[in-house]
Amino acid sequence: MKTIYLAGGCFWGVEGYFDLIDGVVETRVGYANGQSEVTSYALIDATDHAETVAVTYDPEGITLRELLQHYFRIINPFSINRQGNDIGRQYRTGIYYTDESDKAIAQEMMQAVSQKNEGRPLAVELEPLRHFIDAEDYHQDYLKKNPNGYCHIDLSLAKVPIVKGE
Repeated sequence: MKTIYLAGGCFWGVEGYFDLIDGVVETRVGYANGQSEVTSYALIDATDHAETVAVTYDPEGITLRELLQHYFRIINPFSINRQGNDIGRQYRTGIYYTDESDKAIAQEMMQAVSQKNEGRPLAVELEPLRHFIDAEDYHQDYLKKNPNGYCHIDLSLAKVPIVKGE
């Protein structure tokens, strides 16, 4: 199993989306790459963490490239500190890795997205994971517990097959 950490705005929808992807084994919502080793939902503005989802997957069932194709399908990679109706640094986009080989794959994907958009630079952070702090229990599996809860992502896209070269 491998894990990649994806920040894509409100973590409820990002988690809900990736929970629907075949090959994803587990998701956890939390806070990543802020200025401290400790934070909470109430402190996130002060600690500058990004709402992030730890996506654990079976690389024999889905590749990192395919996961990132899904990721770029559900975010606006040009939006700075905003996704959907959510505005603030905690909603910035980012790919945080623990395996250095994942960095090269993410760089390739980011370059392809930029090239498809006339070389426009992306607002997606690409950094090693410095720390990941699990969010409070009520945030975990939020959309499963609250099926009519807010979500800026069209979850039905999770069942639309990824097209090679997408």
